[in-house]
Amino acid sequence: MSQRREISEDGRELLFDHGAPYFTVTNPDVLSVVTEWESRGLVAEWKSNFGSFDCFTNKFVNTEHQERESKKYVGVPGMNSICKALCHEPGVDSKFNMGIGKFEWLEHENLWSLIGLDGQHLGHFKGVVASDKNIASPRFTAITGQPPPLDIITKVIQELSNNCGYHKSQLYLAGDLSLAPELVKLHDIPIDPCFALMLGFNEPLSLVPANGLSFTNSKVLSRAHCESSKPGRSSTSERWVLHSTTEYAKDVIAQSGLEKPSKETLSKVGNEMLQEFLGTGLTIPQPFFMKAHRWGSAFPATSIAKEEKCVWSEKKKLAICGDFCLSPNVEGAILSGLAAASKLKGLIGTL
Repeated sequence: MSQRREISEDGRELLFDHGAPYFTVTNPDVLSVVTEWESRGLVAEWKSNFGSFDCFTNKFVNTEHQERESKKYVGVPGMNSICKALCHEPGVDSKFNMGIGKFEWLEHENLWSLIGLDGQHLGHFKGVVASDKNIASPRFTAITGQPPPLDIITKVIQELSNNCGYHKSQLYLAGDLSLAPELVKLHDIPIDPCFALMLGFNEPLSLVPANGLSFTNSKVLSRAHCESSKPGRSSTSERWVLHSTTEYAKDVIAQSGLEKPSKETLSKVGNEMLQEFLGTGLTIPQPFFMKAHRWGSAFPATSIAKEEKCVWSEKKKLAICGDFCLSPNVEGAILSGLAAASKLKGLIGTL
């Protein structure tokens, strides 16, 4: 639920929701939370026309503005408005631009020691909530060159598999009996990557009959959304975000690697995605702004805690939550966060 601020060559400010374009709600607990956000002006329903484009027949389908079973909500004035507001709730002390490099459990003190990516000691804490799906994954090492923050898994695997030849399930049991099953799941959560292309146009794309599109029979594009049609957005320019298919993103990453993509790679991706969009057969002008972004861990490809809704260690007061626990969307992340909060609230008297 992020928003990106870009400046065009002529100095115009452009805002893009380059992650989740909107979210829907079906769970009553989440609806209660979202209704409260709506009353505070943090979210609004995106009432617009949505449809699909078949790249095989080159035809739009289902583009009527109709009553929908699930409302589409967006943050106002950006998708990041909700997280911004949560960071400033009473009692919350937020620290930004501070990556966590290591979680270390101090057994005798019953405390967590947190170390920054820069090696700085960040303090001791009675409880920890983490929402990064890569917290115990070798993917973290592939991207940063450093061990994952919860490195107990890596250590156990390296020491026992190399020296003792244990089966994988035995390795985690040897490492930490209380967290073993969950750590197995956390070790390498499969993800579906995505590329996002941010586009700015001087005129509305009046011949595109919907402000939100999904694509079928396209190897490159999965969906497209008109940012400037959302409530609370500036309409001084027409702004669109295109998302690639998972298969396309995987192919690009297989060739370029997990490291930060080069300008050449992003330029090539941007041009290929734009050409697919232009290939709808409608008169779409050339954009005055274009920038591609790699959303490397866009969607978890599995759910690791469907019943529990979060990973929880009561002994260590550690909760790990996120869309990878329940379902790969905003509602899944909210439900998982509520579950983690409930676990910690139940221990308030013992902290």
